[in-house]
Amino acid sequence: MTESFDYSALLRLIDERSAAFRRAVAAAPDLDAPVPSCPGWTLFDLVRHLGTGQRWWAAIVAAGPAEAPPDQDTAVAPDEPEALLAWYAEANELLLSALREAGPGRACWTWWSAGVSPANAWGVARRRVHELLVHTYDAQLAAGAVESMPAAVALDGVAEFLDTCNSTPAAWPYEPATIHYHATEGRSWLLALDETGAWPAPLTDGHAAASASATGTAEELLLFVWGRRTLGDLRAEGDPQVFERLIAWEPEE
Repeated sequence: MTESFDYSALLRLIDERSAAFRRAVAAAPDLDAPVPSCPGWTLFDLVRHLGTGQRWWAAIVAAGPAEAPPDQDTAVAPDEPEALLAWYAEANELLLSALREAGPGRACWTWWSAGVSPANAWGVARRRVHELLVHTYDAQLAAGAVESMPAAVALDGVAEFLDTCNSTPAAWPYEPATIHYHATEGRSWLLALDETGAWPAPLTDGHAAASASATGTAEELLLFVWGRRTLGDLRAEGDPQVFERLIAWEPEE
């Protein structure tokens, strides 16, 4: 697992990114504004998605170790802007309260339990930071005023995506490959794909021979792995089909 923020820093980032998200929503012309990076979604849909997610993960963390997650809260989000933002703020505080009460090491159900990221409150906090980071970008895009992401958070976001979303013991169904991601801020990551699954791998002198590579700022790389940018937005080398296959792959564990 890649080195990341400590637990207290993650909780602070959830609070900070949540405030940035609310500011972006409040600055938008209305809740019917389309979200270009989430085709078919309005800003209301985005707030409802993120608020429902915060409530669900709060319940998951509070439940502790479990074989399955609790049911999601089906309460209807209010459609008046001020009430909706208050509903979202409440959801965010429910998550933070659950995380504070749990402490970083409390085990809980997660959908990534077979991967690199730990199935505990620390892993949940890290995942929610980056959900907030990217969805704040989505909201800012809808509002027409995108701000630069904090570089250190975006760097961890790339690592977190590899640890959580791109790590699996499911066998890679193609010939073995490696992908090298390089951030212009000076950080790099390697993803290995073979019959043992997909795993972030240590960087060695051999990483120059990766099957494919992508270079950009941490923010550009993060938006690429989250599907907000295309390979054409980065400096890419090697076999682009490796990226295409990874993006389309739905492993069965």
